Amino acid sequence: MGAVVTGLRVTADKDTGVAVVTLDRPHRLNAIDLETRDALVACWGELRCDDSVRAVVLTGAGERAFCTGLDRDAEVPQPNSPYMADDPLLRAGPKSNDLWKPVIAAVNGMACGGAFYLLGESDFLVADPGATFFDPHTTYGMVSAYESVLMAQVMPHGEAARTALMGTAERLSAERAHAIGLVTEITAPGGASAAATAAAEIIAGYPPEGVQGTVRALWAAKEAAVQRGFAQAPHLVALGNLPPERQAELFRSRQPGFRLR
Repeated sequence: MGAVVTGLRVTADKDTGVAVVTLDRPHRLNAIDLETRDALVACWGELRCDDSVRAVVLTGAGERAFCTGLDRDAEVPQPNSPYMADDPLLRAGPKSNDLWKPVIAAVNGMACGGAFYLLGESDFLVADPGATFFDPHTTYGMVSAYESVLMAQVMPHGEAARTALMGTAERLSAERAHAIGLVTEITAPGGASAAATAAAEIIAGYPPEGVQGTVRALWAAKEAAVQRGFAQAPHLVALGNLPPERQAELFRSRQPGFRLR
């Protein structure tokens, strides 16, 4: 497998059994537009059916960002009903597409907001020492619902709450993310993708039935909580989000600077 779609690059090594999925919009800090979202969904579906791929590395192009969530310029069509609001990134991750092959995220630069849909459905994270994590929703008058539900499964409650509530005022450093268990390894500078690939190659060398069963079991341990949280999310977003024009005003008036912890 080797494919390049606008916004997404996928390569696979048949000898090692590892596919590398790269968000490839560095000029937009790897923010996801609707075309890239659709490419991700298609990619996970293809990887499900490709028996030569036994493990996956997920990363972002460039040094500045792993992913900065939904592209703010994306126009998301919505039904004219409060009962049918569509979240554009809700099904962008591997588990949401029934991919039970291990996915290792290699995080470089910023990972924020909608990036947590992908990180929350990865099996473990490897990070560059310059990686940072934050959730800007509250700063701009939005509810962090789906993102917070996923992060609450992989971070201690207080850390997930602080990350969601402090918005753009704070960022988690790679060191802090490692200390709380969000990140499993901090690599040498520029080494996250190579380290994630090395781990993926080891896992891909094991019998896939046992590996995939283990991935499924680990997700089963938390999916009930995720489903319950997601069931509440649409109502919370509908009640708590400011109108888009007010969000845009807050975005334009944001203050530079943040505390790294």
